[in-house]
Amino acid sequence: MKFRVERDVLADAVTWTARTLPTRPPAPVLAGVRIEADAQGVINLASFDYETSARSEIPAEVAEPGTVLVSGRLLAEISRALPNKPVDVVLEGSKVVVTCGASRFTLLTMPVDEYPALPGLPEVSGTVSGDAFTHAVAQVTVAASRDDTLPLLTGVRVEIEGERITLLSTDRYRLALRELTWTPATPGYSAVALIRARTLNDVAKSLGSGGGLVNVGLSTGQGLDLVGFEAGGRQTTSQLVEGDYPAVRRLFPDSTPIHAVVATAPLIEAAKRVSLVAERNTPIRLSFSDGQVVLDAGHGDDAQASEALEAVLVGEDIAVAFNPQFLLDGLGALGTDFVRLSFTHPNKPVEFTGQGSLDGEDDSSYRYLLVPIRFTG
Repeated sequence: MKFRVERDVLADAVTWTARTLPTRPPAPVLAGVRIEADAQGVINLASFDYETSARSEIPAEVAEPGTVLVSGRLLAEISRALPNKPVDVVLEGSKVVVTCGASRFTLLTMPVDEYPALPGLPEVSGTVSGDAFTHAVAQVTVAASRDDTLPLLTGVRVEIEGERITLLSTDRYRLALRELTWTPATPGYSAVALIRARTLNDVAKSLGSGGGLVNVGLSTGQGLDLVGFEAGGRQTTSQLVEGDYPAVRRLFPDSTPIHAVVATAPLIEAAKRVSLVAERNTPIRLSFSDGQVVLDAGHGDDAQASEALEAVLVGEDIAVAFNPQFLLDGLGALGTDFVRLSFTHPNKPVEFTGQGSLDGEDDSSYRYLLVPIRFTG
């Protein structure tokens, strides 16, 4: 094998392909990136850990086609550190020699024949705007659990019905729901899948941020349940999470007799300031009355803080307390100038939705439900 490639092209492709490599692979070959050079001048890079696969395709001047397997993390670090000149990659016996300008690296190869076959990309089920997909995933994954002892809740439930996709996640303390549109490959397409939040977030950032379209494929009920994503010469697959996701939609209240509207950015800044005195696992309280909301934290002999902001309140006065980080996560995910907080009772979950103006209607395409906590003092 022998080829020449541009340094930036190689570095981007190797870094992307190697990004999901396990730190403790179940087999040594799974720490590798497979590099395949074909006679048509295309380099295919691939990684796989039996759960997630990644492939990328880049152009190169191929003098001798061939396939090798080398340490993915090491190759990624080397390719990023190379000077900005063309890179020559040559297989010499059992070693790969990488030369760039005056820099020369020699990497040991691993046995290609021991590398597992990568799963194929599922047939495309539809396409979604990369920007919309990236934004929606970021809004929902903030509420997914990071506790691997509850694998179901580390996933995002994806419900597809025709041209509508609904994303749902919860860690039992908050719940996020986001609706967006896509273009299904077949009219009336319907599917449900549970995708790891970590995987979905990574894919959305790396494939969706280019601003183009992302192809999505789902394969369920045919042995191996997979989701696949493809954009810009890069594709990735991931096994779906098994199990029945809890029926969380019913947690959203049917009606809310009280709601308040506050400017989002000032509320975020005030919450950050007041939470400085909120020690670990202690809440900050929001007390709503006519024309204002008062944020306060700390009590007794502890440090204390309070701040008042303008607010529009519809209904009777109400006070609730939240985990400061969960509050900030929800406010930060909204992306709107104003936030509407909708209440049923001081001890019942509070629904957050975005508003474009102080007296406008709220946008229910994104809903963040947060459980309040008991405030003492």
